[in-house]
Amino acid sequence: MHELSLCRSLVRQASRVAAEHGALIIRRICIRIGPLSGVEAALMREAFPQASRHTAAEGARLEMARCSVRVHCPHCRQEAEASVNDLSCPRCGHWQTRLTGGDELLLVSVDLADTTPHPIP
Repeated sequence: MHELSLCRSLVRQASRVAAEHGALIIRRICIRIGPLSGVEAALMREAFPQASRHTAAEGARLEMARCSVRVHCPHCRQEAEASVNDLSCPRCGHWQTRLTGGDELLLVSVDLADTTPHPIP
């Protein structure tokens, strides 16, 4: 299951963000997944607790947003939403389109918590 390695990579990336901001705890990780990314959201959800164990992200909530497949058509110069199995331009029918979205797996945001005690002035 490659979702486990993807989750581990995601946790490493989020942990770097936390370290850069001096945070000790990651509360939530938000990602965007395209239907052509090859990622199964259900498997990501299952793998995340194991991948985040003994890290700053342990106990964090993983939120996943789906995005649509988008193509740019050089013929009509439009960008449009396309279906997973048909990447032709939905506006003019031209078949030589360029994929502009739908194959991504992106880290969108990381919610952090600082649990270090602050000195009282």
